[in-house]
Amino acid sequence: MPTIKILAERELRQIVPLDHAAVQCVEDAFHSLATKTVAMPPILRLDISDHRGEVDVKTAYVQGLDGFAVKISPGFFDNPKIGLPSTNGLIVLLSSQTGLLKALLLDNGYLTNVRTAAAGAVAAKYLARKDASVAAILGAGIQARLQLQALTLVRPIRQARIWARESAKAETLAWELSKEFDLHVTACAEPHEAVAGSHVIVTTTPANQPIFDSAWLEPGQHITVMGSDAEHKNELDPKAIVQADFYVADSLKQTRTLGELHHAISAGIVSPDARFPELGEIIAGTKTGRLNERQITIVDLTGTGIQDTAIAALAFKRAEASSVGSSFES
Repeated sequence: MPTIKILAERELRQIVPLDHAAVQCVEDAFHSLATKTVAMPPILRLDISDHRGEVDVKTAYVQGLDGFAVKISPGFFDNPKIGLPSTNGLIVLLSSQTGLLKALLLDNGYLTNVRTAAAGAVAAKYLARKDASVAAILGAGIQARLQLQALTLVRPIRQARIWARESAKAETLAWELSKEFDLHVTACAEPHEAVAGSHVIVTTTPANQPIFDSAWLEPGQHITVMGSDAEHKNELDPKAIVQADFYVADSLKQTRTLGELHHAISAGIVSPDARFPELGEIIAGTKTGRLNERQITIVDLTGTGIQDTAIAALAFKRAEASSVGSSFES
């Protein structure tokens, strides 16, 4: 009988930290999306509007891999008001040969947080200026913390600014991050204060209206927008997409329907069939990215199933090597 591995969040935290290996794992996933045969259906989303909730189901199969993941990812954004995290979930890893269950990863959204932050690092690695040292993070949730940590893995970040709608949360996070990463981190009262003079900006909110105005763009800036993973979400002024020198999608098919590009298309600013490079194509070298330090670049991250398959495969491999988790025969 096949053996099934079960891993709890605490075990996954031990074996899959946000580090260079996690960034490389996600970078390889983007590369595969651009260079290999990948089956990645559209995201299935269920909205629970009564409780400001949503549930996303993502999956992908990369030809040649012996496993593929199916992830169930709820996000209930009023949960912090009752002392609960806004995101949770689990990942199921199945055999590509038989379809049988290989592992159940009860991560409560941890692996999603790691792979999302790693994607931000990959975006900055390929699109931000090499000397980028000042970061602005819009938002004060778990991704705000992890995105700054991820940036420090790929760029010489020395200073960071935090903005959030709740100023107390921004101040608390700024204090915590300054201690944790030995950086000069400050809280800003307004988003444009955080953005002004920053080299890398990451938006990490579930906003339904833009929190980043195109008028704030400055030469040399890189912006990673990661909150717009549903049709109604919108963090970036749509005009910014045409004002930037490079707009890059994680998956052009997805950003046309879910991401910031979707809003630019709806506003009539961008043609529905306009072509833009994908992050994997820039990694693979089939498309060009930043050419000089004055160009403005934007990466639109909507979250792809191939990232979930990649991080799940990494977790399973490390669990097998370290004998972490519980095993049982089905």
